Amino acid sequence: MIVSALIPPPGTHPTIQVCGSAFLCTFNYDTLISSAIAIVATLALGFGVAYRLGKGKPGRLQMVLELLLGYIRGLVKEMIGEDAGFVTPIAATIFIFVLFANWLDFFPLTAPVEPAAADINLTIAMAIAVIVIVQWYSIHVLGFRGYLRRFTKPFELPLPARILFTPLNIIEEIAKPLSLALRLFGNIFGGLVMVFLLTLGYVAFAGSSVLQTVASPFWIIVLTGWKLFDVFLIGTIQAFIFMLLTIIYFGMAREGLEEEHHGASPHTSELRREST
Repeated sequence: MIVSALIPPPGTHPTIQVCGSAFLCTFNYDTLISSAIAIVATLALGFGVAYRLGKGKPGRLQMVLELLLGYIRGLVKEMIGEDAGFVTPIAATIFIFVLFANWLDFFPLTAPVEPAAADINLTIAMAIAVIVIVQWYSIHVLGFRGYLRRFTKPFELPLPARILFTPLNIIEEIAKPLSLALRLFGNIFGGLVMVFLLTLGYVAFAGSSVLQTVASPFWIIVLTGWKLFDVFLIGTIQAFIFMLLTIIYFGMAREGLEEEHHGASPHTSELRREST
């Protein structure tokens, strides 16, 4: 009880109500603050590098960002197509934002600044935003008829058999934002739980001032080692996975584009010719 009072358990978010007690009026302001810091860092990086373009020798940061954009651009062309260049800035922004949001956890910051992705509300909001854009892109490329036809895959089967797969395809589409959100949230939240358990063990073990003096350096080393592993390795991997899945979902939104008999609109046919 004493430890829990001194160290709030993970998942405890201070809230603020702006228009009453309704669900949509309640905000976790620690997530808002942490997200705002990550947004400012992302914008500062982007505008800072853009400002230095063409002004002398490129710096290391600019070279790293250009390599990242080149890599993402290659993934987009390979997994989606030549006509989906708009996905590159979306994927790059997602990666950098999630990266900064995860890396916040390494610094010795106090509440209310916490890893933003440790709040399921943020990851679900990001996943929904991605899936909504993906659905728009699918309708834009395939046409509404082709979009509906995409839910009857696999296309090589006869139509009656494909209709049986429609509920499964709809469930798969609904599961995409859930898996996208829960994967990121689970990994970041799990890191916070581990830090909480390490701190709990340290407080329980080092009850006296003498033991605290002896155990404190060891605890700092263990905690720092875990933070380096969890934040910079796991956090970076999760940012990359979120970005990669975003690109993959855009690629899946084009399923059926190459089929000959899906009733594409003239605009879709033109996009098909451009991508081949």
